[in-house]
Amino acid sequence: MGEKITFDTTIEDIVRLSGEAVSYLMEKKIRCIRCGEPIWGTLGEVLEEKGFSEEEKAKILDDLNSLIT
Repeated sequence: MGEKITFDTTIEDIVRLSGEAVSYLMEKKIRCIRCGEPIWGTLGEVLEEKGFSEEEKAKILDDLNSLIT
């Protein structure tokens, strides 16, 4: 696919890249879609708001990238 998710990737782009990523984030209690539309913001912003540690953030990022390869 060639694209890689980073902390600067918007939630909208993550939704576009992988339906599996949406399910994964929902398991982590991260809402990706509201009223049928992707939420605003970047992955990094959302993870920061949810209070994830740096280690947890890195694991989530790695997991998401493994879903789109």
